[in-house]
Amino acid sequence: MKRYLPVFEEIYLKFNKREFVSPDPLQFLYDYPDIRDREIAGLIASSLAYGKVQQILKSVSRILLPLGKNPHDILISCGDSFLEKEYAGFKHRFTTGSEMISLLKGMRQLILQYGSIEDALCDKINGEEKEDLISGISCFVKELGKAGGLMRSSLLVCPLRKSACKRFFLFLKWMVREDQVDPGGWSRIDPSRLIMPVDTHVYNISRVLDITRRKSVDLKTALDITSAFQSISPEDPTKYDFALTRFGIRPDMDVCELFQICGCESTT
Repeated sequence: MKRYLPVFEEIYLKFNKREFVSPDPLQFLYDYPDIRDREIAGLIASSLAYGKVQQILKSVSRILLPLGKNPHDILISCGDSFLEKEYAGFKHRFTTGSEMISLLKGMRQLILQYGSIEDALCDKINGEEKEDLISGISCFVKELGKAGGLMRSSLLVCPLRKSACKRFFLFLKWMVREDQVDPGGWSRIDPSRLIMPVDTHVYNISRVLDITRRKSVDLKTALDITSAFQSISPEDPTKYDFALTRFGIRPDMDVCELFQICGCESTT
């Protein structure tokens, strides 16, 4: 893994910039300087981050538009009738309008109870280990679902069910890390505790570069890949995620270019 460090650092310095963000649901978070608004936008955007990117952007925009420039104030003050009127007809692949309404209700309830989404999550995290973070996320997801009447949904994935939880780990990365790309804003979770958001791009890259040999994308795979990156960046194991995944996501950046730079050839 250490042999890739100079290459990864070069790629990070070159591509970890906002000009390379679009198309990505992360781009919505830049519209919210207030962390109270940003965490709401981030949880919405990450929850819908599955499927084709253009449909993701369309769906996220559809949800955020009625919440205006201050989603926190609108969400806290609006009634259920507002949510039902605005989102009843919503559809994003497997996600229905009723699921989205329940998610928004659950977010509202947790914010009213704890003060913020960050405080609600951190209330569930009891220790400093990865296991404590995973357990805390699972408790948070369970309480969020219960608060909104949404116990099973495409929007809520629990790591204790062994899922890779790519979307929630992506949300954490956006909210915890702070650099030219990740806007950050949360202060109670250290970046060293983050877990790599593993989608097909990260997984395929990790397989070709022999970062993991696991044959399926699950929680163990996410932890395996995170551990490998932690060996070269212990304080910030998700640092290279964005720059590496530009290859294969952006139409002007072929993943084969990345493999060539790293001195590998894809066998997939």
